[in-house]
Amino acid sequence: MRTADAVPEFDGSAVLITGGLGFIGSNLARRLVGLGAQVTVVDSLIPEYGGNLRNVADIVDDIAVNISDVRDPHSMRALIQGKDFLFNLAGQTSHLDSMTDPHTDLDINAGAQLSILEACRADNPGIRVVFASTRQIYGRPDYLPVDEEHPIRPVDVNGINKVAGEWYHLLYQQVHGIAACALRLTNTYGPGMRVRDARQTFLGIWIKQVLTGEPITVFGDGLQRRDFTYVDDCVDALLLAARDRRAEGRVFNLGSDEVISLADLARLVTSLVPGSEYRLVPFPPERKVIDIGDYYADTTLAREELGWQATTPLAEGLARTIDYYRANGADYWDAP
Repeated sequence: MRTADAVPEFDGSAVLITGGLGFIGSNLARRLVGLGAQVTVVDSLIPEYGGNLRNVADIVDDIAVNISDVRDPHSMRALIQGKDFLFNLAGQTSHLDSMTDPHTDLDINAGAQLSILEACRADNPGIRVVFASTRQIYGRPDYLPVDEEHPIRPVDVNGINKVAGEWYHLLYQQVHGIAACALRLTNTYGPGMRVRDARQTFLGIWIKQVLTGEPITVFGDGLQRRDFTYVDDCVDALLLAARDRRAEGRVFNLGSDEVISLADLARLVTSLVPGSEYRLVPFPPERKVIDIGDYYADTTLAREELGWQATTPLAEGLARTIDYYRANGADYWDAP
């Protein structure tokens, strides 16, 4: 397998990361700084969306930080100029929020994406773009593992708008020649993830619960199966896709060959924090209607075309993540 460090270096390249103070964006920024890139991160720091200045405390002197909203087309046009790469990670990720406030989800996950691509077309058509899409667009799987040919049937507003954002990128590649591709992320976790609540991933709130003495709550019977991607593996995929011309105009699933039920995952998490426990609780109605049941990805295409494969064992990744929040939890539990 190729690793990101085996890809031609980003040394001296100008990189823009939307959502760059968030979980994945900050980990990507840290890796790019190490590769010699000139990194600009843009983030709105809207409290519900996961941006946290603590995420870049160790590299703040090595990057440019711009606090603005991707929904501001004037700001994005200025920021995109002169950049070699755009990692477009900004988005509204909460499925529940998308159902209670669908217009905001539409503005961020669809409307703003179109504005960003228009800025690329007008001011920097040579930029290379990687868009962070999601496995949520598939909806309830017809078969497992899910490959990129699976029908797209979102079960919530967030999934519909993420489909639109993804397809805008593919359309602009096809029609305007913008070198764009999309990665369909699944359950990415690791240091820097949002843990105040389940807006980013349920695993985040689980980690907070075990470290603050609360029981983990698992909805339903806990038999739903999932795969998880450690953030370092996700960053590898982003970098490989950005530099590989074969990625242009295409979509790739991310995920892991390690599949686990949510009950077994809860047992694994609690085993890493002595004295913690989990309990099964009935599905809240608002969650049950948008639950997708079992999901895990077929990542053959990413492996064959990009040379990418997740390599971090789940137990190891969880241990690293829990250790991080043991040391830094105060910066995340109540972070504004």
